[in-house]
Order: sequence, then structure tokens, then C-alpha cells
Amino acid sequence: MRMLKLKKVSVDTAPENTVFLSRNCSIYRAEEFIALKKVKVSSARMSILATLIISDDPNIVADDELGACEPAFRRLGEVEGAKLEIAQARPPTSLDAVRAKISGAEMTETEIEAVITDIAAFRYSPMEIAAFLISSASFMTTDEVLALTRAMTNAGARLKWDFPIVVDKHCIGGVPGNRTSMIVAPIAAAHGLHMPKTSSRAITSPAGTADTMKVLARVDLATDEMRGVVEKENACLVWGGHVNLSPADDVLISVERPLRIDTKEQMVASILSKKLAAGSTHLLIDIPVGPSAKVRSQEEAVRLRKLFEFVGDRIGIVLDVILTDGRQPVGRGVGPVLEARDVMAVLRNDPDAPDDLRARGLLLAGRLLEFDPQLRGGAGRARAEELLESGAALAAMERIIDAQGRASTPACPGDLTADVKARHAGVVNTMDCHRLGRIARLAGAPMDKGAGLDLLKKIGDEVGKGETLYRIHSCFQSDFDFAVKMAEENLGVTVNASSKNIGRSAS
Repeated sequence: MRMLKLKKVSVDTAPENTVFLSRNCSIYRAEEFIALKKVKVSSARMSILATLIISDDPNIVADDELGACEPAFRRLGEVEGAKLEIAQARPPTSLDAVRAKISGAEMTETEIEAVITDIAAFRYSPMEIAAFLISSASFMTTDEVLALTRAMTNAGARLKWDFPIVVDKHCIGGVPGNRTSMIVAPIAAAHGLHMPKTSSRAITSPAGTADTMKVLARVDLATDEMRGVVEKENACLVWGGHVNLSPADDVLISVERPLRIDTKEQMVASILSKKLAAGSTHLLIDIPVGPSAKVRSQEEAVRLRKLFEFVGDRIGIVLDVILTDGRQPVGRGVGPVLEARDVMAVLRNDPDAPDDLRARGLLLAGRLLEFDPQLRGGAGRARAEELLESGAALAAMERIIDAQGRASTPACPGDLTADVKARHAGVVNTMDCHRLGRIARLAGAPMDKGAGLDLLKKIGDEVGKGETLYRIHSCFQSDFDFAVKMAEENLGVTVNASSKNIGRSAS
């Protein structure tokens, strides 16, 4: 049989595999494939499923070629000109379980494993992934969450370490600027604990740990590189997607992000599967609680804590879950560059470093250090403070940055700026984390590292009429215009004329 020649098409369709076939293909009848959602593409060494696009442009793909976009080309692992064949792809049989879930059925462990295996192998279209996510968002039992966690862990690589204790810390998010992992990790490293910190890119927030760390250093380390950094410097701060830990999670996140789906059950499975795959034995979970955070009540926080503990106990991770104040953003910066600035100010013990970010970083670092059996109970906070104030934590962070690969050019805040000002004098009463996060994302964060918000006032601060509450930074005019318009519609900050009732809702 005559075969197609592989051509690389420089279009990024991540995470989906996409290929182009000429309508005038001399080997296959294009009409046979037009109605298909997926085709099976096979080379001498492997096969993938891909979305097919029929092309009428010979500049994209010739009559005897198959054009593969960036993800498909990379996963095929072939050079241009390699011989390929295509065939009709059968829909994954695991979709039957998703259809049953949509109708209200509970999925078995075997069914969940099959779904996640197919998702990790890119056999699902974004629409099919969305169907699974939305059906699961309607309801999931604790047994389904446990099965999902195990399936997501088993779908990718798993790291094993020669250390008796491997610690990690994770915040569930929802509070802008809460970049405490970048303070906790170097403190843990300076103390002598091993912390292979992996992080996803931001889903619904203006920045994740990986987005912010990328301002300072490389985060797309391969597994061997990551292992080398941890063995040498005790800790790392990297993007988990590049080391193939729970790869199905990154595919799910790519669909969750535009849909803005972030359910508690999927969150628990996502976090714990990645920590288990990274080889963590001890994990600190930070759950911020506030009226505009992801978790908005103490009761909801307790239920989430118990779900973490249920799954953690059964997969063998020692958990410490802490509830923190989520009424307002942490630090001053919201967005990668601005958050990296705040983190380094804390580590350098700068006098103008944000007090709240420093305090929360020390609180969490102290709790994490308590995992060390050699440290006396209750001594964690004092030890964390000692390592920060002595400069040991900063020195550890600088070594981690160098080991991962220091950023060659410093990134700066976006030069398109607008000051959002108080409409009357008074005292800052509330800060809407969700709204402020949306404004920062409209400004371009985290895609543009310099985009975001600089918060000049916090809850309890007095302001005069016309005084700046926060500053918007953008890199592109259209993003800037969108962010400014949203801020004008609703500042995301309420100012009371009186200092009474601080933190309560205001009209």
C-alpha cells in the first residue's frame, strides 16, 4: 500500500492532536474521512488518534502528504518524510461510561480508569472531555474521587526518591497573589527537607506557581533534570506537565480553563494524583476561606478537608490541612511578574516586603517543617523564621533558580497602566478575590507575565476620594481596554465611609 509522507505544520493545537489531509489526496479518498471526528495515524513505531482537517491549500499539505500540527508531530516521534497511513478511528468504548454518568449512574473504578487512560492517550475530543467533566461536576461519590485519583496517578510517570520523607505544599487557590509555595520551598530546602514542588499552570487564576517561577527560572524541566535539582538543592519549583506526572490532569485542565470548571472533587483528585506521582510522602494543604474565595464558608472548608483526608489516607500520603484567611488577596502583586517581585522581597527581608505574604509564608513553612521528626513539636514556626531572617532561605532560592536555569532577561510589569481610584473617602471594607482575579486575567495575566494588578490598599486601610486602590498593568491595548472597562463596571473593592463593620458586606 502506498503511504503518506509526514509534514510538520507549525501550528500549536495543544493539547489536541490535529492533522491535515489534502482534499485532492492521491492515496486516500478525502471524502471518506470528512465526516469523521478522529482518524488513526500510524507510523512504523507508533499510532495516535487525531482530529482531521481537510485542506484545499497545497501550501499547507501536498497531495501525497499528511500535515501534523506541533503536538501530533511531537507525539508521533518521527522525522519529516516518514511514511504514514491513516484509518477510521473507532470511538473509545469508555465513552459508554461517560454517557451513563450523564444519565446519573455511578462510575466503577474500572470505568474511571478506562476513561482516564483514553484521555491521557488523547483519544477524547475536547467536547467529549467536557462531557466527562460536566457529568462529574454534577455529582461524584467519595469512592469515585478515590478511583479518579488512582487512575490519574497511574496514567503517567511516577517518581521514587531515596529520601525517607518527601514533603510538598499546595494551596487550592482562589486567592490572588497567594504565592507562598515560593517562600515555603526554599525554607524547606534550607532546613534539609526534600520538596519536589510541581505545579500546574493557572486554571482560573491570574497566575500559578509555575507561571510565577517562570519569571525567575526555567520550569519546563525533564524528569532527570528535576531529579538532579532536588538531589543537589533539596527542592525545585517546576511545571508538572513537562515531567509527565498525571498527564490526564493537564488534558483536563486545558478544557476546564475555558469552561471555568473547578469542582472540589476534581480538584482533590488533581492535586493528590500529582503529589502521589511526584513521590510525596507528606503534604500540607492550604484552604483559604472567604466570601469570594473558592471555599466560602467554614462548613464547606471542613467538608473539603475531610475529602482530602479520606483520599489521602487511602493512597498513603500523610496530610496536614490548614484553613487560612481568604477574605482578600495576599501580597500586593497579582500576576506573574508582580507576584515574583513580592516573593523575592520577602526572601530578601526587604523592609517594604508585603507583611501578609511574609506572615502566611512563615505560617505554612512552620507547619511543613513540623513533618520533620527531628524537630521538636511546635518549633516549626521559629525555625522557619530563623531560616528566613538569616538569609538561608534566600540563598537556597538562588541556588534553586540557578540549578533550574536562571531567566536570561528580567521581565517587567506591563507598561500600559491605569489607576483605579476610590469614588469616595473611607475605609476599605471588602475585596472581591474573584472579581479582582478576573480583571487581572482580562489584563493579560498569566499569558503575559507583566500583566496584572498592583494592590495599593487592603482591608482596613483608610483612603481618600480619588486615591488609588490598585493599578492595572497590561502589555496589549485590547487586553488593557477590557480590564479597565471591567474595573469601571465594578471595582472589586468596597469602601465604607466608617471604619465600623470592616470585612462585612457593603452596598
